[in-house]
Amino acid sequence: MPSAKAGRRLRDRLPVRLRHHWKPATALGVGLAAMVYFLGDARISPYVTSSSRVEADAITDDVQGTVDLYDTSVSHSIQLAYQQTDFDKMMKEFKDDGTKDYIEADLTIDGVYLNDVGIRLKGNSTLSSLRGAKGMPGGGRDMPQGGQGAPAGGAPGGAAGKEAGAGAGAAGKGQQAGGQGQGQGQKAAGGQGQKAGGKGGMGGMMQFNLSAKKPEELPWLVKVDEYVEGRAYQGEREISLRPGSNGQVPANEALSLSLTDESGQKAERYAFTKLKVNNRPAATRLMVEAPDTDYADDVSGGNAVLYKARASGSFEYKSDDPSDYETSFKQLNKKGSQDLEPVMKLIKWASKASDKEFARDLDTYVDVDSFAKYVASQNLLLNFDDMAGPGKNYLLSYDLDTKKFSVLGWDYNLTFSGDATTGPDDSVGMGGGMPGGAPGGAAQGKQGGGGADADAGAKGGMGGMGGRMQHVLKSKFLDSDAFDGVYQKAYGELYQKFYGSGTATKDLKEIADQARKAGADSKEFDTAVTKLQKTVTDRSAALAKNKKVTG
Repeated sequence: MPSAKAGRRLRDRLPVRLRHHWKPATALGVGLAAMVYFLGDARISPYVTSSSRVEADAITDDVQGTVDLYDTSVSHSIQLAYQQTDFDKMMKEFKDDGTKDYIEADLTIDGVYLNDVGIRLKGNSTLSSLRGAKGMPGGGRDMPQGGQGAPAGGAPGGAAGKEAGAGAGAAGKGQQAGGQGQGQGQKAAGGQGQKAGGKGGMGGMMQFNLSAKKPEELPWLVKVDEYVEGRAYQGEREISLRPGSNGQVPANEALSLSLTDESGQKAERYAFTKLKVNNRPAATRLMVEAPDTDYADDVSGGNAVLYKARASGSFEYKSDDPSDYETSFKQLNKKGSQDLEPVMKLIKWASKASDKEFARDLDTYVDVDSFAKYVASQNLLLNFDDMAGPGKNYLLSYDLDTKKFSVLGWDYNLTFSGDATTGPDDSVGMGGGMPGGAPGGAAQGKQGGGGADADAGAKGGMGGMGGRMQHVLKSKFLDSDAFDGVYQKAYGELYQKFYGSGTATKDLKEIADQARKAGADSKEFDTAVTKLQKTVTDRSAALAKNKKVTG
């Protein structure tokens, strides 16, 4: 009898509902156990199909201020105040392991005070000097995966053609670029290769002597809502303070943004400002609209999803699981209603499509006219670090109505740093120093030509970057005869808007005046502007003589 009493006592301890419904509960438990046993190693990927335009993190406190943040006709000022112990901790963590965490700061912008904003270091190459031996000297970029979508030291097979270019060797020996698998569809095999006169080693790579002792010169990202949810300043949640200060403030980037915007393409707004950090002297800086959630919602009337390529990622097909692409692309808006599936499908198609399939079906995936303008603009602006560059500076915009992608540019601090005579069929290489520097990039090459010693330096990282960095979309587009017409049309029209009309010269004068009003009134800045103007003048003259450009 003791055992019977024990059994009844155990049963009585169970809740009444469970005693009444023990059979369904038991069945559920057995079913879950079976699923874990048989499907434990399977990956379940959520696919989001809603096309909602609603953003979850809406702005609830939009501080208006007194003057328009990006009004270039007025003087701007920014002041940041933070605890030195927070700054020291942040710098130590960055130097130790590359972590870029936010710290709290108080922001005063054009006289308007905002408490508790977040600030963190911004950038990759330009910050490397802060890490000493752990970063590349002079701000060179870390490139763990070589070219976008290509392993270090080699370009993807079949993606050569016009974009192959030359490495660091002498010009004109006619060797095939990139070795086997790259010669399909080449139009000028055995072309010129590297242009003569290349000097400067690292070329157009900006070299800033950054120091924790001069925080007013560091590149910063200011996040207005990091610690105060729903807050924005004039609709902006993030403000980017770009690399370069005082005499080195990047007039070339401002010029590129201005020309891009005036051509009808999407570009970040900008303005020059005086920046003061704690009790440090003020420095002249370029502040630029950050490509964030709100910037993304301005694209295509708010009915597009914007993806930002990560500097350490790739355009490489991995699987049919969108989550596998989170290390290569950051989704900027519509999180929860959209995911990375469209990007995954684009990468899969572009990677596997034959030349014939690419020419036939590109318009199914990409807005071809828009893409032609993007590619032409990067060449015209001598932008070495575009979607095919080491920094992978581009955005993918997926229109939810047309179901097509457009490519948008950003981060233009390496523009106007290559050979001013670069033509529409030449690849843009690194220039001879600071942007607007001496012609004769260290790694120029014919986009369609092979060129000499194409593999020279490729396995060593930086040595072959000018001709080796590739992106399968850009490479195949330039290599295909099917898109010659749309590319040449876009190039000619943009040449006229940028250079033929004199807009670049006019804009540069205005930009230089804006920077001087913000404090960049020095011989160093005057020299940089003169150098940049010479590049603009030389570029205009060279392209005017090119019949492919002018017709």
